[in-house]
Amino acid sequence: MIEPSNDNLSIKAQCRLLSLSRSSWYYDPKGEPLLNLKLMRLIDEQFLRTPFYGSRQMARHLRREGYCVGRHRVRRLMRLMGIEAIYQKPRTSDPHPAHKIYPYLLRNLAITRPDQVWCTDITYIPIKRGFLYLIAVMDWYSRKVLSWRLSNTMDTAFCVEALQEALSLYGKPEIFNTDQGSQFTSFDFTNVLKENEIRISMDGKGRWMDNVFIERLWRSMKYECVYLNAFETGLQARHDIGQWMAFYNAGRPHSTFDGQTPDEVYYERDFVPPVSGYALHHEEQKTRQAA
Repeated sequence: MIEPSNDNLSIKAQCRLLSLSRSSWYYDPKGEPLLNLKLMRLIDEQFLRTPFYGSRQMARHLRREGYCVGRHRVRRLMRLMGIEAIYQKPRTSDPHPAHKIYPYLLRNLAITRPDQVWCTDITYIPIKRGFLYLIAVMDWYSRKVLSWRLSNTMDTAFCVEALQEALSLYGKPEIFNTDQGSQFTSFDFTNVLKENEIRISMDGKGRWMDNVFIERLWRSMKYECVYLNAFETGLQARHDIGQWMAFYNAGRPHSTFDGQTPDEVYYERDFVPPVSGYALHHEEQKTRQAA
């Protein structure tokens, strides 16, 4: 995938072309046992159906499925995956003073045009011998995915790269909304927004409805792409997710927009997108599964 001996392209350039962060290339993962990887896949699938499950309820669910696991193990895996139950918690501690938490600006705001609000989030992607993290930047109004990146570490670098790519390709929004994850509250991430004079909005902690559209993106992508394809490698995951993202933007109609695609709504023009090879492949897989 990456060729360190390539004289024509630096490792930085190769990572950029593959939508990977440089830290992912240099990182030497310890890995998880195969059973833990299986449990993480099951946790991810169940969490999409019951996002209110905490570690205690998730452990009960896994035991009912025949896996002898305790709450502490499930809690560690959920933290590793970057997920937590969706419910309001009492505020028992203040945020770290080095990371400012910004107010939520979208409450009662009428979002009526592209590039008024962008949002972002990170999700877990299982592969055969491990897992990856995926970030996407989305235009709130049109639901168009503006950029995305894969990484095998949940660091700040690949989040900043995705943000910078979206800004370079599409200009800038008026408001950028995130959750309170440390990647998004970091100086590196917020400084890019400040330098571009973009207002920063952050969800209430544990309130997925504050960023609902990108959560729906993850659900659609996992059921239509990730769970239908048992990714062998990170390279396959990048290829298949890239195809699905292109299909989602240009070929997947949304009922909210009377059957228009995110691209059509974002660019405010009518066109017939080409039939995606991914769309045909996806329909064939669904047919085989139903059989």
